[in-house]
Amino acid sequence: MSDQESTNDNQAEYIGKEEPESPMQSGLVLPQLTLPTRIYVVPVSHRPFFPAQVQALVMSADLWQETLKRVSKTDHLMLGLCYVPDLKAPDEAPESEELAEIGCLVRVHKAGKEDDKLQFIAQGLQRFRIVRWLKRTSPFMVEVEYPVPKPEHEKEVKAYAMALINTIKELLPLNPLYSEELKQYLSRFSPDEPSALADFAAAITSAKGEKLQDVLATIPLMRRMEKVLTLVKHELDVAKLQSQIQAEVNEKISHRQREFFLREQLKIIQKELGLAKDDRTSDLEEFEKRMEALHPPEHVVSRYQEELKKLSVLETGSPEYGVTRNYLDWVTQIPWGVYSEDKLDITHARGVLEADHDGLGDVKDRIIEFLAEGAYKGEVSGSIILLVGPPGVGKTSIGRSIARALDRKFYRFSLGGMRDEAEIKGHRRTYIGALPGKLVQALKDVGTSNPVIMLDEIDKVGTSYQGDPASALLETLDPEQNSEFMDHYLDLRMDLSKVLFVCTANQLDTIPGPLLDRMDVIRLSGYITEEKVAIAKNHLWPKLLHRATLKKKQLSISDAAMRQLIEGYAREAGVRNLEKQLHKIIRKAIVHLSEGTTDKIRIGKQQLIEYLGQPLFRREKNLGGVGIVTGLAWTTMGGATLPVEAQLVHSANRGFKVTGKLGEVMRESAEIAHSYIAANLKKYKGDQSFFDHAFIHLHVPEGATPKDGPSAGVTMATALLSLAKNQAPKANVAMTGELTLTGQVFPVGGIREKVIAAKRIGIKEVVLPEANKRDFDELPEHIQEGITVNYAKKFQDVYKVMFAD
Repeated sequence: MSDQESTNDNQAEYIGKEEPESPMQSGLVLPQLTLPTRIYVVPVSHRPFFPAQVQALVMSADLWQETLKRVSKTDHLMLGLCYVPDLKAPDEAPESEELAEIGCLVRVHKAGKEDDKLQFIAQGLQRFRIVRWLKRTSPFMVEVEYPVPKPEHEKEVKAYAMALINTIKELLPLNPLYSEELKQYLSRFSPDEPSALADFAAAITSAKGEKLQDVLATIPLMRRMEKVLTLVKHELDVAKLQSQIQAEVNEKISHRQREFFLREQLKIIQKELGLAKDDRTSDLEEFEKRMEALHPPEHVVSRYQEELKKLSVLETGSPEYGVTRNYLDWVTQIPWGVYSEDKLDITHARGVLEADHDGLGDVKDRIIEFLAEGAYKGEVSGSIILLVGPPGVGKTSIGRSIARALDRKFYRFSLGGMRDEAEIKGHRRTYIGALPGKLVQALKDVGTSNPVIMLDEIDKVGTSYQGDPASALLETLDPEQNSEFMDHYLDLRMDLSKVLFVCTANQLDTIPGPLLDRMDVIRLSGYITEEKVAIAKNHLWPKLLHRATLKKKQLSISDAAMRQLIEGYAREAGVRNLEKQLHKIIRKAIVHLSEGTTDKIRIGKQQLIEYLGQPLFRREKNLGGVGIVTGLAWTTMGGATLPVEAQLVHSANRGFKVTGKLGEVMRESAEIAHSYIAANLKKYKGDQSFFDHAFIHLHVPEGATPKDGPSAGVTMATALLSLAKNQAPKANVAMTGELTLTGQVFPVGGIREKVIAAKRIGIKEVVLPEANKRDFDELPEHIQEGITVNYAKKFQDVYKVMFAD
C-alpha cells in the first residue's frame, strides 16, 4: 500500500499494488497495447460497456473483491466486462452461460472499497470474444480473442462517419452532458477513427441494453455504423421533442412570471396614485357597504365595529385575518331588520290553498283561522305549526302554500337523522371550519327576517354524544324565547319571533313532550277515494303529463280507471304511491307512442292490468259469523279494518290463548275482555258456566303484522260474547273503543282514519265511544255521509247494537 493510502484509513480502501512507473500512470492509457489472451471477467447489467468509454463502476465487494485482487496482481491490470441482460439479485453471482460472448476489455484505475461496495474507473480498450472458459465459478476466467473488422469501402465509411459527427453536433446544444463525453473521447481518439466513433456514439445514447449489446457484438464496421446511426437519430428526435416541451413549459412559466410581476407593479403604482386598494381595504369597504343597507340592533353594531377594527390591523396573510373576515362576512349577510310585507288577505289565502290542494277541508279551515288571527292583529308571528300525518298526504306542500298565501320567502330543511346540536345552533368560532347553524343559513339565503321555515321530519331527530338537537330546538320553537335566539358561531342575539315555523311529522310518539307542548298540532289524516280521484285529476296527472311533455289528447285516463287504480293499486293514506303508479302508466304509454303503433292512448279499466299488472289490493272481506267481529285500527299509514276471531278449542279445561303478533297493551286488552265477559256472561243471557271448562283461542288475522293499542277491547269482548252465546253478531258493523274491567268504554284516537277505513270496505254502521262524539262531529260532511254511528258509554250499549235478543 502507498503512504497516502496507509495514512488515511477512513478513505476508501485501495486494493492491489501501486501501479508501476509507466507512461499510463499519469493519465489514461492509449489502446495500442499488447492485449492479454487470458483475462478475468465480471458481469455488468443495464447496458454493456464500450471500448470508447471511460466510466466509474460500482460492484458488490462480497462477489467481486477476489476478482479485483487478482487483477491488481497482474502487470496489465485489465479486466473483461460482459453484459448480462437479466442480472439476478446484487448479492448473487450469475451463471457463466448468462454472460454475453462479446464483451469489452477495460483497464482498472483507482480501485477501492467503501462499505460493502467496490469502486473503480474502467477505461474501455477493445472488444473481445470468449473462446474458452477456464474457470466457470467466481472469479471467472476466460481465454479470449480480439476480433478485428475487415477493411470496408473508405468512401462509404467516411460518409457514415460524417453523418454520425453531424448528428452528434446537433445533439450537443440539446444536452450539455454530451459535451463532457465528447471531450473525454477526443482526448483519447482521433475523429478520423470510425470504429471508435461508432462505439462512442452508441455509448452516449439512452438505448436499451439489448440494442447496445447488438452494436457491441457487430464486428463489421459498416453494419455497426448503420445500427449506431439509427440509434443516434432516434436519440436526436427524443432530445428535440424534450427540448421543445421544455421550451413550451419555460415560455408559459416566464409568461406567468411576467404577468405576475407586471400586476404587482401595477398594484403598487395604482396604490401610490390612489387608484386601487389592497385586499384589506376592499374587504372593509364591502362590509361597510353591506351594513349600511341593514338595520341591525345596537349590540350587533357594537360587535361589528369591534371585529371591523380588529380586521383593519391584522395582516392579510395571518390565520386570524381569515377567521375574522369570515365572521364579518356572515354578520353582514344576515338580514338584520329586513322584513317582507305580509299579504294578510284571507280570500287570497283560501284561493291559494284551494288551488294547491283538494280535500283536507278541516286542515284548510285551521290554517285560514290561524291566518285570520294574524290578519286581525296585523302580523303573523310567534307561531309554530306542526302538521302530523302519514307519508304522502301533502304536509310539505301545505307549508309551501302557507308561504305563498302570505307572500313570504320559503326555506325547508330536514331534521331526519340529525344528531348534532351544532346543526341548529352552529359551531363555536374557535373550531376550524366553524359555521353558523341552519337557521342562520336560512335567513341568509332568503334575505328576510320573517320567512316561512319548514322543519321537516321533526319526529326523526336523533341523539348522540354530540348533543341533543331536539333540546336545542326548544329555544328555537318557543315564542317566548326565540326573540333572543343565540347562535354559537355568531355569539349574537337574534330575533326569530317573526319567523313562521312549520314542522312536519308522521307521528307524535317520538317527539319530546316539552317540544310538542310548544307547537300547534294540525292533523292530516289521509284521503278517501273521492279525494284521491280529485287530486289525481287536478294535480298529479297534469303534472306528470307536463313533465313528460305529453299533451292531454295523446294520453288520457277514464274516471273509472282512476278509481280502480286507487282502490286496487294505491290504497295508502297519502298519494305518493298513486303518483308512482300514474308515472308508470305514462312511461309504458310513451313506449307505445314512440313505436308509432298509435298516436292516441286512452286508459280504461281493462287496460290497467296491461299497464300495471294484477291489482295489489283485493277488496277486503267483511268477515262474519259466530265469534267474528270487525274492529277498526289506526296505523301510521292511515286507518285499517281489523277482524277479530274467537274459537272454542275444547271443553276439557279452562284456558285462553291469544295470537296475531299482538303487543303488550293489546294482550292486556284481550285479558280484560275475557275476564269481563266471563264474569258478566249471565247478564248478557249466556251460560255462566261456559268459560269454566272452555279453552278459547282469540286470533287477530294478518299475523305477520305487529299490532298494539287498547282500542280493540270492545271488539274482542264482542267476539268472546258471540262465541259464548253461540250467536252471530250483527253483520256489516265495525267498532272501536277501550274496554275497562268494569265494562266502561273509554275514548280512542284516530277516529277519522278509522271511519275512512270502514267506508273503504263498504261498512255503513260503526260503534264508537261516546266520548269520541266530538271527533266524529268534526269530520267533513262527505266522510260522515252514509255512516250510521252508535255511541257506547258502557259495554251494554255495544251489546244492544250487536245482538238482537
